[in-house]
Amino acid sequence: MAQQGIYGMNNKAVLILFLLGLAISSPANFTLADDRPNILFCIADDWGWPHAGAYGDPVVKTPAFDRIAKEGVLFENAYISSPSCTPSRNAILTGQYHWRLGHGGNLHSILDTQHQTYPHLLAESGYFTGHWRKSWGPGKVDNWLQTSGGHPAGKRYPNFNKFLDAWPRDQPFCFWLGASDPHRGYKLNSGRESGMDLSKIKLFDHYPESETIRSDVADYYFEVQRFDSDVNQALAKLESLNLLDSTLVVMTGDHGMPFPRCKSNLYDSGARVPMAVRWPSRIAPGRQVTDLVSTTDLAPTFLAAAGLPIPDSMTGKSWINILTSKNSGRVEAARDRVFTGKERHVPCQEGDDSGGTPMRAIRTDQFLLIHNYRPDRWPSGTPNYKLANLPGCWLGDCDNGPTKTYMVENQNKDAEHQLKYNLAFAKRPEWELYDLTQDPSQLVNVADEKKYQDIKLELIESLKSELISTADPRETDQNADQIFDQSQYFGSGPRHPSFNNKKKKPNR
Repeated sequence: MAQQGIYGMNNKAVLILFLLGLAISSPANFTLADDRPNILFCIADDWGWPHAGAYGDPVVKTPAFDRIAKEGVLFENAYISSPSCTPSRNAILTGQYHWRLGHGGNLHSILDTQHQTYPHLLAESGYFTGHWRKSWGPGKVDNWLQTSGGHPAGKRYPNFNKFLDAWPRDQPFCFWLGASDPHRGYKLNSGRESGMDLSKIKLFDHYPESETIRSDVADYYFEVQRFDSDVNQALAKLESLNLLDSTLVVMTGDHGMPFPRCKSNLYDSGARVPMAVRWPSRIAPGRQVTDLVSTTDLAPTFLAAAGLPIPDSMTGKSWINILTSKNSGRVEAARDRVFTGKERHVPCQEGDDSGGTPMRAIRTDQFLLIHNYRPDRWPSGTPNYKLANLPGCWLGDCDNGPTKTYMVENQNKDAEHQLKYNLAFAKRPEWELYDLTQDPSQLVNVADEKKYQDIKLELIESLKSELISTADPRETDQNADQIFDQSQYFGSGPRHPSFNNKKKKPNR
């Protein structure tokens, strides 16, 4: 049976009370009589944890994110469903793991209209919805426009101000503020030239020490700051209209940064994201929560905040109890693990192999277990671009940039460079297990060590149980390859520098 939401009412009852309780306010103060919040969802493109001031990053400046965290809740352990744009966003919109969405589990795909999205459900209950810049996708959305009456994220607007201009003052609103930042490409040396101190940048331990890599990360930071500035302007606009405190604001990213062993990987550098939530009427400020949460939880949380029932199809779980609690640390004991996965990012294997690198993971407080279903495939795509299924595609699950080029060109420089090249680009075993108390950077695979066999088996059982209960084809359907690998791909991919790609569109 579908849940009834935090007010214990069904859709129709909520809508009737809403209509009866409307009050038309003056233009200077658009406070609604009904207590359903406005919803502002701010999501960056390729912004990963822990690159925000609130997490202690000493270089990147994120005043908007830090403000939301200070005046609301900072999530320490937020994870995506898939570290790839389209499936991650599909999972957010539908409140479901990406592996339940068929073609929508892949990059550059489609989303079947049978899957409900939270903006459409909110619109049906009286919300005014819309989005700006990147929301769903990339892929083809024609089926939604033709058959379901609109975009999966609501109508597109030129900017947030235009949306507010069109907003009927007698309805609550839900807006998706997207961006293409900090997706590649970057303006070379933009971070350094903005005044960033490269020596203070904390590189992930899977990178060799390199000025080139530090400068590349600074350029990424430059675009993170630009996105943060966009959110800051949106907050200021809402504040000027006396709307900020009646708005539930969420700020996050869709997966890790577009660097080797980050985006399109299930390590924390790829699957963990910044997350902060502000809602003064319900959230005690200044809290830090350690519950392991998923971005699939966003849709049911938004619905619950609006007093709406949560569809049975949603695998995500509402955070309402976490948000309204006054506690920090672990609020809900059951949120001690989270599940992530990956299907095809770019068809970048060799020959006629158009498949991806299917993998699933379970992350707990102490361990990360990854199941690589196809250890015969290159986890970041083939380095042999002349043999690639997609012509010229070069390590295609990793975006091109100075860090990637440096690591490839210097892989034989010394033992450190060789090790870290292999961590990013070499083939991986079927099972990976990392003990996070000993190895928080997730560099040493202990899956075959004798002392870890009991915990490995326990984690395998927990992972498979979750996958089976949520109808993951990789565990429940022998035709999983057909479901994911054979679906049409509408994009391009990172080409080798020697390949003529002047007319190719960048992979988003």
